[in-house]
Amino acid sequence: MNDTTSKEVEDLLSGCLKQDREAQGKLYKHFFGYAMSICVRYSKDAEEAGEVLNDGFMKVFTKLNLYDPKKPFKLWLRRIMINTALDSYRHNLKHYHLSDIETALPEADSFDVLQQINYEYLISLIQQLSPAYRTVFNMYVIDGYLHEEIAEMLGISVGTSKSNLFKARANLREALKKNRIDEHKQYI
Repeated sequence: MNDTTSKEVEDLLSGCLKQDREAQGKLYKHFFGYAMSICVRYSKDAEEAGEVLNDGFMKVFTKLNLYDPKKPFKLWLRRIMINTALDSYRHNLKHYHLSDIETALPEADSFDVLQQINYEYLISLIQQLSPAYRTVFNMYVIDGYLHEEIAEMLGISVGTSKSNLFKARANLREALKKNRIDEHKQYI
């Protein structure tokens, strides 16, 4: 394998290539937290994230022969989980109720509270975004894709990608501002 893949992971991957169920279970457990942290960002709730995670691991096990052992396994796993989340998004798109442009929340005043909130709270806010906004936000802000790449992967225009990111950020700012006001009110 390579320097960035531990001997333990190499052994598990070797077992998985031989369809060893025990090795598959151990690989799943070993990378569960990492993979779930990716899936939960793209999902509306923990249940949907679990479905994406399981679908992603099925792809890992069925396509493991395509993994290039010269590259870090974790990066390959990350790509599989993101692509599985995007597949889920596209599949469920017809079930989502997307916000009309007139009903989108306006851009809020800019203030820096991101440093004051914890990871779980931020994830819960991201999960409250519409599926389109959530997906573009995650791909651009967290996973580092360019708008051109997002547009191609989701089958949307570059302008739609940029617009969804703008609206996602505005919605997050508004939710953060509202939470700050609500917290302040409880002390009054």
